[in-house]
Amino acid sequence: MPFLFLFFFGLISFSAMTKLIPAQEAAKIYHTNYVRNARAIGVLWIIFTICFAIITMVVFIQPFWIGDSVDTPQSGYFGLFHYCIGNPITGELVCKGSALDFGSIPSGAFKTAMFFVGISFLLVVGTIGCFSLFFFCNTGSVYKICAWMQLAAATCMVIGCMIYPDGWDSEEVKRMCGQRTDKYTLGNCTVRWAYILAIISIMDALVLSFLAFVLGNRQDKLLPEDFQVGENTGMMAGYFLKHTYIHTYTYSREEKGLHLSKNPLN
Repeated sequence: MPFLFLFFFGLISFSAMTKLIPAQEAAKIYHTNYVRNARAIGVLWIIFTICFAIITMVVFIQPFWIGDSVDTPQSGYFGLFHYCIGNPITGELVCKGSALDFGSIPSGAFKTAMFFVGISFLLVVGTIGCFSLFFFCNTGSVYKICAWMQLAAATCMVIGCMIYPDGWDSEEVKRMCGQRTDKYTLGNCTVRWAYILAIISIMDALVLSFLAFVLGNRQDKLLPEDFQVGENTGMMAGYFLKHTYIHTYTYSREEKGLHLSKNPLN
């Protein structure tokens, strides 16, 4: 009788395992396609993150946030800390301002904007530094860390862009743009490309942050649709014989774990 019992359960186990083969193949194909697509999207995300860092550096350094026009009393341009104004007699540009010398920056609002844009740049550089964590830490966790850093960088850039016009009422800006210039009123001057690039970089950072969150959250979703039961659960089950025990296994997506149990035949 024990031999017949073993033979009977052996047939059942073999039949169950043969039925699982198509599901296992589907899981393998799904996993292969997912890894290939995730790597391709991840590479694009890394490339655009590096581009975002370059954009932020250019925005921080270049003094072309606002500038003169055909109607301005003097020629010149302003950045976050560096600015140049034309000499009223000779017409030559006289440049001043340094990031290391806060006293040379003509407005407190410019100093604050420079601080937040600088923090944004450091956060992006920190995100690039986190790329090395992919070799040591969980991939999903690294993506989420980078996503939060990019979101913080976008927030700092927003604050910098919003505060910067508050300094347009400084005497140096009025000397170039005219006396009609005031806070958030540019007078005869115009917005230059660096300011526009800063606004574009905000959208870039938000998109990159969203993409990083998506990539991080999808790391746990590796099971094909065939294994899904209900809306949010998935289960794969089976059993096999070893010696005088029946070993059963179940995988639950909701619990994210493989559960093993064994029961004696007698």
